[in-house]
Amino acid sequence: MKYRFADIVIDSSAHCVMRRAQVVRLTNIEFRLLEYLAQNADQICSREDILNHVWGQQFQYDTGTIDVHLHSLRRKLDFDNQYPIESIRNVGIILYTQPKQQLHTLNIQEFAIQWITDHEADFQAKQLTPRLHLDPFVSEITISPQDLRQMLDGILQVLLPVSHPGIIRIKSHLGSHYFSLSLDVNGTVNELRIPLA
Repeated sequence: MKYRFADIVIDSSAHCVMRRAQVVRLTNIEFRLLEYLAQNADQICSREDILNHVWGQQFQYDTGTIDVHLHSLRRKLDFDNQYPIESIRNVGIILYTQPKQQLHTLNIQEFAIQWITDHEADFQAKQLTPRLHLDPFVSEITISPQDLRQMLDGILQVLLPVSHPGIIRIKSHLGSHYFSLSLDVNGTVNELRIPLA
């Protein structure tokens, strides 16, 4: 089986990796790690699944072991920022095979107002009145607008079926390592945390 993305070819049967027609020398663990991520490309793989598939279920060490091999793999493959292997804290690891979406600096207040406007019919159907918590409200954050919209839509889908007439509040917070938006629907709060690079 062969996996291709960017200028990389992973050949499972030959147990080798080529980049720009040059062999990339990987350890057995590095190869199996890259192969597993390629088999599940553009999907988040949990660290537990990676340990089970690459090291085997008998492996007893913590998931930090993966990071050591990922660091070496990234260095050997010399990935650019468009096709990274990305660690998503508390979620898992993903190998992007398509150019990663460009990040944009968004005005969060404008984005939230537009998002509320786009879902006005949903809110009205549930007799909810949206409110932004403006003070203090973080004005800008750098993120893919599509990712942010998808995450907010996901939260809303969870909250709307169980909500009753009331108020939906949107608040923002900027921590030292993350930015968050929280949606409070009648006291049920869901927070979206975005790690800061």
